[in-house]
Amino acid sequence: MRAAVLHETGQDKLEVLDDIEPVGFGPGTVRLRVRATGLCHSDLSAMSGVLPQPAPFVPGHEGAGEILEVGEGVTGLSAGDRVLVCWLPACGSCPSCRRGQPHLCLAGFMNAGTPNYRRPGGSPAEVFGFAGTGTFAEEVVLPAPCAVPIPDDVPYDIAALIGCGVTTGLGAVFTTARVEAGASVAVIGCGGVGISVIQGARAAGAAQIVAVDPVASRREAALRFGATEAVAPDGLADAKNSVTAGEGFDYVFEVVGRSTTARTAYETTRRGGTLCVVGAGAADDLLDLNMFELFFDEKRILPSLYGGGDVLRSYERTIALWRAGRIDLEGLITHRVRLNEINDALDQMRTGEALRTCIEI
Repeated sequence: MRAAVLHETGQDKLEVLDDIEPVGFGPGTVRLRVRATGLCHSDLSAMSGVLPQPAPFVPGHEGAGEILEVGEGVTGLSAGDRVLVCWLPACGSCPSCRRGQPHLCLAGFMNAGTPNYRRPGGSPAEVFGFAGTGTFAEEVVLPAPCAVPIPDDVPYDIAALIGCGVTTGLGAVFTTARVEAGASVAVIGCGGVGISVIQGARAAGAAQIVAVDPVASRREAALRFGATEAVAPDGLADAKNSVTAGEGFDYVFEVVGRSTTARTAYETTRRGGTLCVVGAGAADDLLDLNMFELFFDEKRILPSLYGGGDVLRSYERTIALWRAGRIDLEGLITHRVRLNEINDALDQMRTGEALRTCIEI
């Protein structure tokens, strides 16, 4: 089958190969025909080495498709079922799951160390899937909990985005930060996840939503998706003064994953306000805060992994909001490309021109 492969971490281009085989099918697993996959900035971060990922690997962790085959012992799933890919499934029995924090379950990360594919005659023959999945392929074998059934009225491309970026952004608003109606909000970084934060803040009833991004097209998009104002980074200080009289925003979301923008977000948050860190950054990128300001300003710093909380419930909430017209998911799909055009899509993501790319497999 075909799959897009990154041979070495740090390479800029993927190679679309036609001799890749999915491996690992057996008890407790499903074989999935991928119909659509989202291109998320986390895929670029894994390719560059910001996020740890063994290579060679097939990128992609936002996917949706139909089940071709189920392994022995799998219940609740059958061949022909339409599903989305959950890259961080919960085991249901570890301490985190028992505490009601299934998004912190480490069971899903255990999958990342096992190859999902092989290339007969290749060197090496084993090929990994990003985050234990690897959806830039025509088929993939996954643990059964990674396959979550979707209603018939949810298209594959919409379901793929729900699998990570949309769930992450909305969850940061609803579950992690718990934005209140009438609040002032700033969102730093307006890619796919940042736009989902903006839509969540609007649905939560935020009175002012200031979008911050260096790319003009993203700022324009942020206004279409619900931001009340959109500024370049050098305009954030003026927006803080005009919107909050210099006090700072009630909620600031950092959706870039860098210490410099996190520091800016901290300084833009009012005393007693909430900084929500959504962006996935590098392990060696350290955030500089002093002990006095932590004590004196009493700002809450809340990281948000996968939107926090129960992601299965978050999927349901997202679908309900989409059906009700409260959030726009079709608008997030700004480009439709084929698997063999994936490098063009990657280039668009790197230049910041695309909010989100959905790839047809």
